[in-house]
Amino acid sequence: MFHVILHEPEIPPNTGNVIRLCANTGCRLHLIEPLGFELDRRAVRRAGLDYASLASVQTHASLGLCLQVLGEPALYVIETGSAQCYSQARFAPGDALLFGSETRGVSEGALAGLKIAQRLSIPMRSGNRSLNLSNAVAIVVYEAWRQQAFR
Repeated sequence: MFHVILHEPEIPPNTGNVIRLCANTGCRLHLIEPLGFELDRRAVRRAGLDYASLASVQTHASLGLCLQVLGEPALYVIETGSAQCYSQARFAPGDALLFGSETRGVSEGALAGLKIAQRLSIPMRSGNRSLNLSNAVAIVVYEAWRQQAFR
């Protein structure tokens, strides 16, 4: 399926929700350190319920190392303010969907030197800052999966 990458996530329930989403869609979840919490923290377990055992979750010391382990997949960076809408992208199984931390996004420094297929955003009303991280991941994952006829 797809690789969901959370870059330095900070809020445990968001990561728990994404674990649950990945378990239900067949995506693999990759967490880039440092994390703003312990993975075994109660808030992560509660949001993920018993889905953690059904999802593939790996942590990585850096984004570059993660992408190397994955074999340099097509990388889609989902960020606030990009000119291209996520629904215009053509996703393929094995693609990596990168989401930044809840308060900082992904810095240009973290992206330096990486081959990025596209930078994408999710439309929203002007004047608003961003969507909840786990909601944003769900929107893009389901579009990517829809393009595969939910196979």
